[in-house]
Amino acid sequence: MLPLEDKVIVITGAGSGVGQAAAWKLGEEGAKLILVGRSETSLQETAVKLDTTKTLVYPCDVAEAGQVANLAKAVQEQFKRVDALVNAAGTNVPRRALIDLSYEDYRQVIEINLNGTFLCVQAFLPIMREQGEGTIINIGSVAGLNGSSIAGAAYSASKFGMRGLTQTINVEEQKNGIRACSIFPAEINTPIMDKRPNPPSAEARQKMLQSEDLAECIALVLKLPQRAVIDELTIRPLQR
Repeated sequence: MLPLEDKVIVITGAGSGVGQAAAWKLGEEGAKLILVGRSETSLQETAVKLDTTKTLVYPCDVAEAGQVANLAKAVQEQFKRVDALVNAAGTNVPRRALIDLSYEDYRQVIEINLNGTFLCVQAFLPIMREQGEGTIINIGSVAGLNGSSIAGAAYSASKFGMRGLTQTINVEEQKNGIRACSIFPAEINTPIMDKRPNPPSAEARQKMLQSEDLAECIALVLKLPQRAVIDELTIRPLQR
């Protein structure tokens, strides 16, 4: 397994949930981290548990192409390379069934979940190509494997799209030393659960996957030798 000491890793959605847990896990491994998210306050809350000499807090809306381009430029100037990109930014809306879903809400979910992932991939691929290696991890969902009325139309569509994007990266970029992985979790106890029409109870949340479970998956993918690729990884809670 490869050490992550001083590896430069960009994490989107780092202010909460899976992104935050991944930052804490990879920080423990000694990685240099760029924490990306819309709320600087939330990012700072993540950074409190990290080595400040190895952490850059960078507020950015991943759905805005100009902001993402500036992010990539800043990372390249400060760190000179990017070893990995973890796309963990994501959202959903309460009114998600097709009969209720508005175009504005649909567009918001697609812009953040899918287009934001694409913009980050597009921005950091040139750096990875130049250095001849890199790993991209996209946090999908089992709703990206099979349509889900619980997740809703927009969220499912965005995660299906992320799966296709990941597959395309592997088809086109492995010749450049770049590998990509889609991680498909079932329900995770993260703040996005509060956006459900009927948020689950505390008891139900404890039976779900936890953010740190996903962080361990992310670390596993990143630690594998560069010759090894996990195209897709599905993780579900144990059913008792």
